[in-house]
Amino acid sequence: MRKIDIFDTTLRDGEQSAGINLNTAEKLEIARQLERFGASVIEAGFPASSPGDFEAVKRIAETIKRSTVTGLARAMKSDIDTSWEALRGAEQPHLHIFLATSPIHMEYKLKKTPDQVVDIAVEAVKYAKRFFPLVQWSAEDAFRSDPAFLVRIINEVIQAGATTINIPDTVGYASPQEYGALFKFLKENVTGMERVKLSTHCHNDLGMAVANSLAAIENGADQVEGTINGIGERAGNAALEEIAVALHIRKDFYGVETGINLQEIKRTSQLVSQLTGVVIQPNKAVVGKNAFAHESGIHQDGMLKNRETYEIITPELIGETTAPLALGKHSGRHAFKDRAISMGFELTDEQLNEAFGEFKNLADKKKEITEDDLFVLFTGKQIEYSNVPTYELTNVQVQYGTSNVPTATVSATIPTGENVVVATTGAGSVEAIFNTLEQLVNGQVHILDYRVTSIGKGRDALGEAVVNLSFNGEVLTGRDVAQDVLEASAKAYLNAINRKLIKSAVKVKEPVS
Repeated sequence: MRKIDIFDTTLRDGEQSAGINLNTAEKLEIARQLERFGASVIEAGFPASSPGDFEAVKRIAETIKRSTVTGLARAMKSDIDTSWEALRGAEQPHLHIFLATSPIHMEYKLKKTPDQVVDIAVEAVKYAKRFFPLVQWSAEDAFRSDPAFLVRIINEVIQAGATTINIPDTVGYASPQEYGALFKFLKENVTGMERVKLSTHCHNDLGMAVANSLAAIENGADQVEGTINGIGERAGNAALEEIAVALHIRKDFYGVETGINLQEIKRTSQLVSQLTGVVIQPNKAVVGKNAFAHESGIHQDGMLKNRETYEIITPELIGETTAPLALGKHSGRHAFKDRAISMGFELTDEQLNEAFGEFKNLADKKKEITEDDLFVLFTGKQIEYSNVPTYELTNVQVQYGTSNVPTATVSATIPTGENVVVATTGAGSVEAIFNTLEQLVNGQVHILDYRVTSIGKGRDALGEAVVNLSFNGEVLTGRDVAQDVLEASAKAYLNAINRKLIKSAVKVKEPVS
């Protein structure tokens, strides 16, 4: 079968989603999981965009061995130099250069003529090839570009040394038939296309990103780009888990293989959702919580007789197996460690002890600890934070009555090491907590978004809170879990503030200018 490479851009294009701000440690944890998932290429970030992105790309490049790690760069020498500094420690250094080619982008954004754009692209690829053995060149807004101009500029960049050519539908404008036809046209008209990989990158503005990606594969694409859970700018990117499963289930039609470990899909999806704070819609294909639910009586009857009557994908295929026995308060450290290993977590003794302590505390309050509960406990334990003094919640108490003004009292350890108690009021319990915490952190805070969701089922389920706020003008996202949603909300608020403290305290190597 023909091999299709999976290019994952969750950490670059996916992180550009509104409200997502992953730190270096979280990006590294996701990258490790993407490696287990089997991504051929992991786009770790845009090194020249910020010191934080530079550091994240550098650490991921030095850590990941089984996937190729790449970074994004504009067609500029300074971006390429910075990217080389970040990626030189990779197993196989790879660079992704982009330059717009559509008439509207060239005229209004670049303010360049087509001839100038060709020259810039060629010079950038030639310069990148001095450092990088693998150079991918992307024609930004390729679908809205003139096909004849695409042939011309692709011919030139292949001659300059590009090893992969990417044809993005940057604004999600294409239909599957049109997008597939463009790939067929380029395959037939570009000189030397047989020597390079042809890649597809689709956005979901009209809801056709996955369909367009599959159409490109049908018409000769060798690589497909996308994100886990389809996250990304605006309406998002093509969802890689959907593409991988579609190519597997319909291999009779597509006749290709990806090398993706389908058993890691559920865990990868969960991890990305947990760390980005982006909830997966219930009816999401492949990984939504309703993907394998059957409520109709006719469907249920058919399922009982033969699962294949209404289920073309099994939960087991994507790693959502029948839940093992739940752990309880009498479970020991050995069973706890075994479960962590079986779920794919690699924890040090210190991290395991910390997680076990949290598990015991939770087990005293909850009859059974489910797989979902354990996933939350283990997630983040692999993340190594610097020893930066932060805020730590000691206690939160709310006085509330329908006829009284809600009052919150918060006790917390502040970065100086002191334990401080603060109290104030609000229109509701959550607002009272947030108003109190704003006094505690001594800064200007605006709540931009706030939500609480349950982890698992039942009245004793854990509650996960996600708080998106601006602190002294900087947008941050915090999250945390607790059985009490008010406690989870307070912890999530402080988690956002602590991210700012850690980010400010960690010295990050400045990119080369």
